Amino acid sequence: MKIIYIKLFLRASIALGFLSAVADRFGWWPKENSAWGNWESFIEYTKVINSWASDGMANILGVTATIAEVVFALFLIIGFKTSFFAKLSGILLLLFGLAMTFTIGIKAPLDYSVFSAAAACFGLSLIKEKYLEIDILLNKK
Repeated sequence: MKIIYIKLFLRASIALGFLSAVADRFGWWPKENSAWGNWESFIEYTKVINSWASDGMANILGVTATIAEVVFALFLIIGFKTSFFAKLSGILLLLFGLAMTFTIGIKAPLDYSVFSAAAACFGLSLIKEKYLEIDILLNKK
């Protein structure tokens, strides 16, 4: 399989994973398919995996993570600074996986493939071939 297809698959799957999680926390998925189902439940979970954080700080972390996931997803979809946003996505997922590990144990991040997704992000950041990326269009003269 050509590397360009692998890169497109990684970009799409990471981006759609982020957007699906955001949709879940806003209640846009049916209840039977939701992990949180609403913002309040998402913030409660944020408090659980960031037990060191105050209520106000947990809300800030939740908002920050949500904004980051939307921005990272959009840039991965359009292919803008893919390597950079893939690295940031990997860091975000790694931090999420570590927070889960240290508070609720290793099983949850393994079951939800958080570390696998982080590794996919870091792998994507290493693929230098450009295909269907806006960077090419912006740099053409």
